[in-house]
Amino acid sequence: MIVQDVINHLEALAPLSYAEDFDNVGLLVGDKTAKLTGVLVTLDTLETVIDEAISKKCNLIVSFHPIIFKGLKKLTGKTYVERVVIKAIQHNIAIYSMHTALDNTFQGVNNMICNTLELENKQILIPQNGTIKKLTTYVPKNEADTLRTALFNAGAGHIGNYNNCSFNVEGHGTFKGNDASSPTIGNKGETHTEAETKITVTFAKHLEAKILRTLFNTHSYEEVAYEVITIENKNQHIGMGMVGELATPLSETQFLKYLKTKMKTECIRHSSFLNNPIKKVAVLGGSGSFAISAAKAAGADAFVTADLKYHDFFGAESTIFLTDIGHYESEQFTKNLLVEYLTKKITNFAIILSKTNTNPVKYF
Repeated sequence: MIVQDVINHLEALAPLSYAEDFDNVGLLVGDKTAKLTGVLVTLDTLETVIDEAISKKCNLIVSFHPIIFKGLKKLTGKTYVERVVIKAIQHNIAIYSMHTALDNTFQGVNNMICNTLELENKQILIPQNGTIKKLTTYVPKNEADTLRTALFNAGAGHIGNYNNCSFNVEGHGTFKGNDASSPTIGNKGETHTEAETKITVTFAKHLEAKILRTLFNTHSYEEVAYEVITIENKNQHIGMGMVGELATPLSETQFLKYLKTKMKTECIRHSSFLNNPIKKVAVLGGSGSFAISAAKAAGADAFVTADLKYHDFFGAESTIFLTDIGHYESEQFTKNLLVEYLTKKITNFAIILSKTNTNPVKYF
């Protein structure tokens, strides 16, 4: 097994095409073709984590946060980022980061928070735009079933809780091949009319190369007529944050105690009490001030996130209960999620959960 084999599993869970534009995700350090000796999963990659990887003979670190976020112009060891990269290179350790790619997937960071808080009826809080594409193609009528099935098997035709979704129209196509053509139906130089089926399917944008490869490999025509467009429909499974419901409403004080226990945090900063029951809860791991308006629009009674600034709390505007549980605390279970996922996918190889607490914030 090589490093790339693990990457393939990670990108099946959280395709990098769904990461935010500002982010730096993927393989940041190391050789993807290197033979794997061990996998260490962490929230952050620090020097102590590199030391842990060395001691446990792991040459791949799967880190939620990217150690290289801004451009590096020097590698002199002056900063902790430079020291981590240098030590990783010296010991042939690869570093792979998922960050907002995992934030935006339905089974990612925010789903983990929802599960920890035992929220029901989960939905994406801020669906990502431009993630759904539509393919339209034309195929001989007697080949339509074969092509549709192949496209479905490649991942097309998935809408919410439904699979194998398509729209089909019967008609007639015409074509005339030139002297350089090799038509599979009809003769070159002659206009041919063929009974065809127009097939339309939607698919997730990260599958485009696979869908088109399937189309070309399955279709019998020398030249395949098709078009791919991006549609503006909201994706129910890709986006930032989630919103769900508690089985039983809690008072604001009860909710704070519940949060403190479930999320294992020593301190919760919050907005003014509204004396309203908490039933519907929006969550967003990490810095989530940008989603306050979305949480209010979703009708959430409370919003669980981190890194709220002084003026952000004014944004509650007596309509929502804002809670800041801490950046590390909101994302701390992410590494458990990844270990559990990789352990199921790679059953004959040890996936190690880092024991290093990388939280830089301490409480007095």
